[in-house]
Amino acid sequence: MTILRLLCCLLASSIMMASAQSNKPIRIAALPQKAAPRISAPAAIVVDYQTGRVLYEKNSTTKRHVASTQKLLTALCVLDAGDLQRTFTIQKSDTWVVPTKLGIQPGQKYTRRHLVGALLVKSGNDVARALARDVAGSENAFADVMNRKARSIGMMSSNFLNPHGLTATGQYSTARDMAILGRECYRNPTIRRIVGTKAYYFNFSNGSRRYLTNTNRLLKSISYCNGMKTGTTNASGRCLVSSGEKNGRAVIVVVLGATSSTIWKESESLLRWALDRPAANS
Repeated sequence: MTILRLLCCLLASSIMMASAQSNKPIRIAALPQKAAPRISAPAAIVVDYQTGRVLYEKNSTTKRHVASTQKLLTALCVLDAGDLQRTFTIQKSDTWVVPTKLGIQPGQKYTRRHLVGALLVKSGNDVARALARDVAGSENAFADVMNRKARSIGMMSSNFLNPHGLTATGQYSTARDMAILGRECYRNPTIRRIVGTKAYYFNFSNGSRRYLTNTNRLLKSISYCNGMKTGTTNASGRCLVSSGEKNGRAVIVVVLGATSSTIWKESESLLRWALDRPAANS
């Protein structure tokens, strides 16, 4: 091996090691984009979980509304606050939100852990408001917590104004930043377990139960899909942060601004494209 080739190998090795310790996606000899499936969504990215290597991207730094996919960040902030067995009482103001609601009622009592499950599986906006108020005192204060957390993990092109993702002027993120968030959530065993749950019974404190089915349909259509979070508003279009693992390799896929007829197909296509290829090309 020549000295030049040795230096190149050492440089590549050091970059990969640095990436493994960082949460930011990096571009290292990205796979040919012509090999990727055709994606009609306006923004998307595929990132290797272990290395942060960008396998595919399309308008990944364009600022967009990301809807309820930002509830992944809400969950991270709640877990950061700790004391997941803390019980708190639902207030009337927690229910002042539409359209997706779990149906928690003023006066009911829940633990943070109990509500985080419903937040990520069924995407209740009332649950997001309740958790934000309990952790930070108000929705506005919780937005500050979200933005501090986002910056700390490398999300430098995002700004969050609420815990649920309903459209707000000045609130935005990017496919790249959402991939950073996806990698951070994938590292968290509690979140990974929740987002991989296909369905479960939620027990209300009044004794009633509701069967919650995960909004992420890919959990049913791809055996190696193991999360993460959906999001939909008129401003954002259909959004999905998804994760998958096969043969020891894991990827995070972000598709933003798709339509109801394309979000599942295009997200699945990118997951299969990234994980069904030989390991030598990953």
